Amino acid sequence: MKVIVPVKRVVDYNVKVRVKPDNSGVDLNNVKMSVNPFCEIGIEEAVRLKEAGTAEEVIAVAVGSSACQEQLRTCLALGADRAILVETDEDAQPLGIAKALAAIQDQEQAKLVIFGKQSIDGDNAQTGQMFASLTGMSQATFASEIKIDGDSATVTREIDGGLQTLSITLPAMVTTDLRLNEPRYASLPNIMKAKKKPLDVMKPEDLGIDMTPTVEVLKVEAPAEREAGVKVESVEELVEKLKNEAKVIS
Repeated sequence: MKVIVPVKRVVDYNVKVRVKPDNSGVDLNNVKMSVNPFCEIGIEEAVRLKEAGTAEEVIAVAVGSSACQEQLRTCLALGADRAILVETDEDAQPLGIAKALAAIQDQEQAKLVIFGKQSIDGDNAQTGQMFASLTGMSQATFASEIKIDGDSATVTREIDGGLQTLSITLPAMVTTDLRLNEPRYASLPNIMKAKKKPLDVMKPEDLGIDMTPTVEVLKVEAPAEREAGVKVESVEELVEKLKNEAKVIS
């Protein structure tokens, strides 16, 4: 069984992001970039499936600039067998990425495609669902457990009321939740081996798709700084502040 894991290059989660002075976007100059944490969980799950003998090949796929090769090499060091970069200088948006991945899936015919449920930069949580719609594949989102049995998969997913268990037919698209697994660290020998693993680069034109952005970002603003809280001496004072200052009760 072949498994595809789409990955995204994002600002490292330990970095405090800054908005550009002209409010046109996030300042990425001299900022550490990493694999999106939810995508790392997807890579880990695919590698575990391979180690268990369920999967035969794990393919990491990224859509974006040539700089994404660094993150793809990280995925290869974590256990992926090969990588594909759909290189574009356009702003890669969910629909365009989904189209590119659908074209890759048409070529590779993977039985399972594991997405991160969302990226920590845009928080859209859209690409996996768009991909499933474009390909007509079964889908299960926010997975906290995945079990493969022949031509079907049992997925436990997190919902507001608790847990829901779905049985879906393969080929399928699954998006990962935080509780699915804990990704491993890349060892030095694997980092060295990753440099020799194949990484194919192609253009959107090679796949016959148009990745022109369909959404225009008008303005990006940093959230307003939260004011420090105050201690009150009595219930009466609390009610007075809620009524007159916060205006949350009447």
